[in-house]
Amino acid sequence: MFKTKLYHTDLIKQCRNQNRKAQLKLYNQYCDAMYNVAFRFMKNSQDAEDVMQEAFIKAFSKINTFKGEVTFGAWLKRIVVNKSIDTLKSVKYNFSELDDNYLNVVDDNNWEVADEISAEEVKTVISRLPQKYELILTLYLMEGYDHQEISQILNITEVNSRTQLLRGKQKLKELLKQKGNGTGY
Repeated sequence: MFKTKLYHTDLIKQCRNQNRKAQLKLYNQYCDAMYNVAFRFMKNSQDAEDVMQEAFIKAFSKINTFKGEVTFGAWLKRIVVNKSIDTLKSVKYNFSELDDNYLNVVDDNNWEVADEISAEEVKTVISRLPQKYELILTLYLMEGYDHQEISQILNITEVNSRTQLLRGKQKLKELLKQKGNGTGY
């Protein structure tokens, strides 16, 4: 563990000095994981590849801002997530801001589904939801972001994040229930 951290620290120092071999080593260590993160958002291998490449370019150009407060992988993942969202927004993504005064969000932490439904089936159903719900559910469930982080990433309020998550969860449950009843997705 200590040796790995020391190795990463050395690689990052070399990257700060524009060492291409060190950049390639970091790229090779993280490219598969970052591609998977991008693919969860982009749903298309070509777009995921493009987002991943752009994220690495940005990471290497901004590596001097990496302070080591989190792991390099976590820092890079945040760049990939933000780049994915920016790409989605530039294409057609529109998050409508809700008026917080009219919202009464109930925290519902029950995420149980029927035992016969696999994680892959849940992911498939999430990918069929309207994009605003899919994005919130992906950030919350798969990427592990909390509402404060989601609100910052998407430039929405925490209340809106909670509301969209709750609505997305309701749609997800409806679709999973249809599947459970044999009516498909």
